[in-house]
Amino acid sequence: MASFNPLARILEDNKLSGPNYVDWKRNLTIVLRAAKVYYVLTTVAPKVPDDNATNEEKGKYNKWLEDDDMAKCYILASMTNVLQHQHQGLPTATDMMANIKEMFGEQNRTARFITMKSLVSTKMVEGTPVREHMLKMMGFLNELDVLGAFFDAESQIDIILASLPQPFDTFVLNYNMNKLEVTLSELLNMLQSAEDLLKRNRKSAFVVEGNVPKAPKSKGKGNKKKGMGSKKHTPKVVKNKGGFKKKKSQGNDGCFHCGKTGHWKRNCRSYLESLKKGKPSEGIQGN
Repeated sequence: MASFNPLARILEDNKLSGPNYVDWKRNLTIVLRAAKVYYVLTTVAPKVPDDNATNEEKGKYNKWLEDDDMAKCYILASMTNVLQHQHQGLPTATDMMANIKEMFGEQNRTARFITMKSLVSTKMVEGTPVREHMLKMMGFLNELDVLGAFFDAESQIDIILASLPQPFDTFVLNYNMNKLEVTLSELLNMLQSAEDLLKRNRKSAFVVEGNVPKAPKSKGKGNKKKGMGSKKHTPKVVKNKGGFKKKKSQGNDGCFHCGKTGHWKRNCRSYLESLKKGKPSEGIQGN
């Protein structure tokens, strides 16, 4: 009886009244599992053994009857008096739960939909501890199990792996390639180890990147000297103001108009004829 009192206290504090159906079912499931009689709700009742049945078959049947009676007691003890009178005549615990679900199942359906939506929409935020995310996802899965939504072990793992952020892509790839099969608790430990490795890799990358020497900034393009620069120095060409080139004379007595020797400009026929015609001289100025 010592082990019964704590369980009875849970049921006493959470009696089924109608609107609290979802919470009541959750607490009842905890109690039935703690008492190791929850299996009578999930397994088919054994057949009544005949006269030719073995002692082992008779023992299994009697054990199931005892556990089913225990489960019915827990269920009835967790109800209000009115609900107790409505269910105490039902033959098995499974029949009781089916009738209760028919009465308050709409709440169960709504709660299951909300929990399912939360499960599939929850994504781990990069940088948050993976342990917190895993416990949150496991809580959703347990809630759905209580509400009657069944996921096999492989599907539960797939849902959790799909909710992980990009840094865990390598972990997910290795998990699927190696075709691992683990429990949720084992997956939690594996993800924590992967998280520690990611943190060490990020820290190492930061240290290496911080020690890379920076290249000196150049103050200009090339080391050109001031003054000459890259352009060639071109001397200026000085032109005569008259706009013509000087013709080299062939002596001191050469004509500066026509360039011929033997006379000066003032005696040059060509020069004199140009003066008569009023044309400016095109020869070399001088003489």
